[in-house]
Amino acid sequence: MSPTLRGRPGITFAVLTVAVSSFALLQSLIVPVLARIQIEYETDQTTVTWVLTAYLLSASICTPLLGRVGDVVGKTRMLVVTLAALAVGSLGAALAPSIGWLIAARVVQGAGGGVLPLAFGIIRDEFKDRVTTALSVIASLTAVGFGAGIVIAGPIVDSLGYHWLFWLPMIATSIAATAALLFIPESPVRTPGRLPVLPAVLLSLWLVALLLGLSEGNAWGWSSPRILGLFAAAVLLAVAWVRVETRVPVPMIDMTMMRRRGVWTTNLVAAFVGFGMFASFGFLPQFLQTPSAAGYGFGASISESGRLLLPSAVASFLVGFGTARLIHAFGARAVIVTGTLLTGAAFGSVAAWHDATWQLCAATTLQGIGSGLVFSSLAGVVIASVPREQTGVASGMNANIRTIGGSIGSAVMAGIVTARIGPSGLPVESGYTIGFALLAVAMVGAALAAAWIPDLHDQPTHGSLEDADNAELAYVPAAHAPD
Repeated sequence: MSPTLRGRPGITFAVLTVAVSSFALLQSLIVPVLARIQIEYETDQTTVTWVLTAYLLSASICTPLLGRVGDVVGKTRMLVVTLAALAVGSLGAALAPSIGWLIAARVVQGAGGGVLPLAFGIIRDEFKDRVTTALSVIASLTAVGFGAGIVIAGPIVDSLGYHWLFWLPMIATSIAATAALLFIPESPVRTPGRLPVLPAVLLSLWLVALLLGLSEGNAWGWSSPRILGLFAAAVLLAVAWVRVETRVPVPMIDMTMMRRRGVWTTNLVAAFVGFGMFASFGFLPQFLQTPSAAGYGFGASISESGRLLLPSAVASFLVGFGTARLIHAFGARAVIVTGTLLTGAAFGSVAAWHDATWQLCAATTLQGIGSGLVFSSLAGVVIASVPREQTGVASGMNANIRTIGGSIGSAVMAGIVTARIGPSGLPVESGYTIGFALLAVAMVGAALAAAWIPDLHDQPTHGSLEDADNAELAYVPAAHAPD
């Protein structure tokens, strides 16, 4: 290997693009083919949903944890480990002889959530004057990948079989792991200290309790003792986690950091937008694939429903390239508020007009533009709001909150859509109408939260947090300012 290749921004950016895209794709590739997997493994619908749930649970835990580990032991080192976990998990899923094996493999794949905070941290350390554009593109891939996974799943299954939904990511992440080891230099920016074991355990426990309750609410009953017990345990464990984080010498999440204006506002927006994005993309394919005999739907195949969502994925990705200029001209606050309102308008359009495929195509394209504006802007605000050594933790928590919001959105949407079943044995049309109207309302909440985001015009810089004080990035209300 030529020494001149190591550390070249173009190669580093290419590796990070493959890493983030692979993780984002694996979030959604299996969404439109769960019915096919259910048939292949001769299982029931409740069990097969764990193929998705297990991945979300694992990603929710591993995203902030691996981001923190990367800050301590080295971001590039942990990126290689995370990509290796994605490759191993994909291999296990491709060869899975049973549904239990497949679910376990998806847990391993969930460790890939660490690529998000690690990629953001490497970009801030290595890209200097090109940080803004690189962050915008990488962040937009998280939204694009989710939509693209639904789009390409059908053609892959039709031409190669569903096992290739895992073989292809395995090949891509194996190559990316090797390239990261060879070409990405280790960042000198570290946060010394021991790993926060107790906070990590408590964080894992309350997230598992919360997401397990949300995932199984429809199957076990929302008022059942098991579900209520899980939610109660999640609350108690979350309180214990916060208290421990404020007391231990080496916290996993700096609660003072979480109170910064640029952090808590973007986290709240991420929760709302995750709520809408996961729910919409999870149920639009089902709506499109519903036979028209039910009084709605288009009887589309997996591939056909994917093609209808393609403009959304393309729009979201392309928007990422121009977001940096929009932020420079209008400010991050205006860009994010606009993105959330466009997304809300798209969901409202689906609720009101869904009798023709062109109406849904137009709405999802608008949604792609809106989510692209939001996701490619949030990362920069978060990273510019914290010290360099907390980049991994802050960006990881933001991505994690989006996943949690998505889990809640999917559970709520499922409850609404399946609340009434028609004579055909399928959900009635009003369930989708009410569900998408609720998603539109959630985006209004996102816009209100975005209105409090610092009005940043040039983000992020490679300076310290103190450099941003005058730009309100480190804003903490005086009555609650740390000593």
